[in-house]
Amino acid sequence: MPKHLTYFVSDIHLGLQVGDPAQREKNFVKFLREIDPEETSALYLLGDIFDFWYEYRFVVPKGGARVLGALTWLIDSGVKVYFFEGNHDHWCFSYFEELGMVKLSQPYVTDIASKRFCLGHGDGLGPGNYWYKFLKVIFTSRWAQVLFSTLHPWIAFKWATGWSHRSRAEKPIAYTFRGEDEPLYKYCAGFQSHNPVNYFIFGHYHSRVDMPVGAARLHILGDWMTAPNWLVFDSDTATLSARG
Repeated sequence: MPKHLTYFVSDIHLGLQVGDPAQREKNFVKFLREIDPEETSALYLLGDIFDFWYEYRFVVPKGGARVLGALTWLIDSGVKVYFFEGNHDHWCFSYFEELGMVKLSQPYVTDIASKRFCLGHGDGLGPGNYWYKFLKVIFTSRWAQVLFSTLHPWIAFKWATGWSHRSRAEKPIAYTFRGEDEPLYKYCAGFQSHNPVNYFIFGHYHSRVDMPVGAARLHILGDWMTAPNWLVFDSDTATLSARG
């Protein structure tokens, strides 16, 4: 049977102490284990799979072992697994690639069967939000990574996870997407005018969205703190559908 399914998922935030973290991980592992390698060509992880990730040369974060095991099983079974850095797990360097995943950068344009997709996490795209964009440049800079690596892992991870949890506590998980007023929509509209695609798929906003952008459609995945959700594209029927 030809492989005809492609999956897209984001914003699991493994390790975030919100709701039931253990159940969230179990739900994600169940989702991965139910992907049929005989029918599936690829899985795209669109960022923030982990709530925090940082790799030292010989140290990686504790936790998520069952998730990494399930992903490795998919890779060993012939499914291509692609991942994008999110704003929470952007300090991943080579460990995921050692497991067999392929690292991509947004915006990434690819053709799947007869349709063209523009993919990414979705953070920092579009006009405005200059403070966030400035911080992103700082945090992704080489010197910031070198400085952070000088901290003992216990100190570094305690500080980083505490900061992430405080940030989440200060704002609700759910976000109301503002449609055409949203910077991401404006980004997609500009992109579509110069490089037309059929689908834009992003995460980051923790809000499930399906709306037109000219002749294309913009899909934003929800977060798994609210409920498991994903998108699947069937190349046999050339249809993209939301699940979960």
